[in-house]
Amino acid sequence: MKKTLNNMRKDLVKNIKNTRSFKTKLLSFGINSLLVVIACVGLYVLFVFLQMPSLDSILHETRTPAVTFLDKNANEIRSTGRIMGKPVSVENVPAHVWQAIVAIEDRRFFKHGAIDFRGTTRAVFINLFHGRFASGGSTITQQTAKNIFLSRKKNLSRKIQELILSCWLENRFDKNQILDLYMNRISLVGGLRGIDAAANTFFGHGANKLTIAESAQIAAMLKAPTTYSPLRNPEKNIARARVVLTEMVRQGYITLNQAKIAAKNLKASDIKKDKNIYRYWTDFVLDEVESRIGTIDSDLYVYTTLNSSLQERIASVVGTKTGDYQGAAVALQRNGAIQAMVGGDDYQASQFNRVLALRQPGSSFKPVVYLVALEKGMTPDSYVNDSPFSIGDYNPKNYNQHYYGGITLSKAFAKSVNSVPLKLTQEYGIDTVLDMASRLGIGNKLRREYSTVLGASELNLLDLTTIYSVIWNDGYSVRPYSITKIEDAKGKVLYVRNPSEEIQILSPQTVNYMKQLLLDVVEVGGTGRRAYTKNVLGGKTGTSNNNRDAWFIGATTNYIMGIWVGKDDFTPMASNITGGTIPAEIFHDIVE
Repeated sequence: MKKTLNNMRKDLVKNIKNTRSFKTKLLSFGINSLLVVIACVGLYVLFVFLQMPSLDSILHETRTPAVTFLDKNANEIRSTGRIMGKPVSVENVPAHVWQAIVAIEDRRFFKHGAIDFRGTTRAVFINLFHGRFASGGSTITQQTAKNIFLSRKKNLSRKIQELILSCWLENRFDKNQILDLYMNRISLVGGLRGIDAAANTFFGHGANKLTIAESAQIAAMLKAPTTYSPLRNPEKNIARARVVLTEMVRQGYITLNQAKIAAKNLKASDIKKDKNIYRYWTDFVLDEVESRIGTIDSDLYVYTTLNSSLQERIASVVGTKTGDYQGAAVALQRNGAIQAMVGGDDYQASQFNRVLALRQPGSSFKPVVYLVALEKGMTPDSYVNDSPFSIGDYNPKNYNQHYYGGITLSKAFAKSVNSVPLKLTQEYGIDTVLDMASRLGIGNKLRREYSTVLGASELNLLDLTTIYSVIWNDGYSVRPYSITKIEDAKGKVLYVRNPSEEIQILSPQTVNYMKQLLLDVVEVGGTGRRAYTKNVLGGKTGTSNNNRDAWFIGATTNYIMGIWVGKDDFTPMASNITGGTIPAEIFHDIVE
């Protein structure tokens, strides 16, 4: 019996020891596992930290080099890359500017550290209650960190980097300095950076002049800049600005009476929607800049050939006359200096520059053929036969289905008949016509076929206008150009135009005959008579198949101007729209 009790006692002690050993092992395993997890997390955080940029370097804002474009009189017309306003701080803006931001974005900003645990907890419960993301808990410090990183990725590593940087910011700077960083780095609609850029864009003055109402409207944007833009969605912006004013009263920043007065002053931005009439031009010039000096790695001043008053005039007329269609225009001086370029009615609606679009020039190509005939000895009074033409399966008709029989070269040109240039090409050879086009500056851009004679080979408006520029430059070569000089911010000249010597392409007699033909087009009986004014020297109409494109190229004493009207999708316009209607009228209205 005693032996049995001893055995039981031994077994019990053994079991207790085994149990303690198991618990000890379990505890040890748990501690070791926790240490491994902590080590892994630590290594991951270290890995994320090592991927961060230098904490000192991120405080120095960088931007795309600014390119300032100037017109021919050295007046600034536009700058690119300048999306940031002037630096601001809590010391140089009215107090209500930063108070509006704090009131709506982080009411406990001056009371918490890098993370607002109370605000984060509240946001979690609100989101759980609504079953969706209805409230955010990011502090101004965290938002500043996010804007410094300029990353929109929503992943764990970016969030960890944000928290690390937030803690670093809170330890290195005081609250006012963090607020300064926030006000200067916040990203807004349209690539704007900082509240000073927003103040200038939406209210026409700097942040140092913002009223309480305007401050509330800018603070209202911060939640979702596009949604609450005072320019794009003024109703939503004003509604949220009222919330901002309410919060400012609750937090003691302004009085109720001040809020009421400010609420009455809330309004949509009165800055007119900019159709960016210079953007087609500056985009074109920017490509030229890069071709001249290569990669742009510093601020530049680009002196261009643009005539600002002419540009504004052309943009206004094109926008008024084209109606449901698209329009484009370009104006050159005789030496090739581009004075104006309008690539469409509204750059915001479409950035496609129609001056450079390849379209069928129709009859506006015919002067190339007539120049060949004039060089071969014909004159405007020479007789030609306007009758049906056919070569193989190609048998185009005249536009009005009417044939004149024996007529002068001048009348055939003014009436823009189709058979005569085809017969002239047949007589002198299509290669001779293509060679003339090459001499005029088109190069090898045309197809070797008879339909090219009637404008079936695509050209852009700038190339087509260049052809006519040679004629009105008394037969001397023309190379269009847009830049006269490029300087860096210190005034160092990086490029200056050195014009090459002009080459005589056409004889004086040929030029004089062609000028006479072009003048006949705009006088009584010609297809371009709607373009006639006392200042016009001549011109030519063009209409492509099925009225898809309508052209008019004309000249005054000072300019050679090309006009195009059509549709971007190449569908036909109304049957009564030709080069002699809207394009000719646009030319007339610009010149008149």
